[in-house]
Amino acid sequence: MSLNDQAPTDGPRYARFSRRLKAILLDWMLAMALLFGAVALASNVRSDMLARMLGIAVVVILVLYEPVLVSRLGGTLGHYWTNLRVVDDGGGNLSFGKALARFAIKSLLSWYSFLTMMATRRNQAVHDLLTNSTVRICDLSKASSSQFITERRELEDAAMPSRIRRALVTVVYLAFGGFLYVMALGAVLEQGLLSSACLDRDFCSGGERIVTIAAATVLLVALALVIGMGWSGRLPGARRA
Repeated sequence: MSLNDQAPTDGPRYARFSRRLKAILLDWMLAMALLFGAVALASNVRSDMLARMLGIAVVVILVLYEPVLVSRLGGTLGHYWTNLRVVDDGGGNLSFGKALARFAIKSLLSWYSFLTMMATRRNQAVHDLLTNSTVRICDLSKASSSQFITERRELEDAAMPSRIRRALVTVVYLAFGGFLYVMALGAVLEQGLLSSACLDRDFCSGGERIVTIAAATVLLVALALVIGMGWSGRLPGARRA
């Protein structure tokens, strides 16, 4: 299957977050394999110069891996293995400049870039929106309906509250959620599940690291749900008629 092949459909199928997450994890595993391999090789190299050159080469590969493959083939190996393709709004591959900008934005925002997916018509993360790109199913015949969505045209329905109202209500809920999150962290500190050193300076034990990861995951999921529900008119105060 070529990343540039697309099954004929009555409209593009945009990848769900779960599908994109699988592609990210596969690419991450490749990056870890490269890093560990480079470290093992560097530890056996007697020349400091060769070790530094190896380190520079690994950094260059990691930085250019996604931009080069996305611009040339339409996706990384992770995209290929999960039947996905990154597409420019014009329908083709992104230019190298766009692909590089997309990678830089995604790296800077990390998981927070994906918070907008449920609130967009084409399941776009922030790095997709800012580079006019989408992530689509490459071969529809090899995909199940749980892996994609079609365009959310209901977001422009006349029965939908105004964008300003939806945005304001969503911000209120996010602010309230942030307040609850801070209160929950305070309670966790009082119970001794987290230390101030872990919270303030990131000096965490193994157990504390698990708590912080779990808390961050819950926060991200909650933020994504609030943003998605708010923009689709499902929050009290800005419900779709």
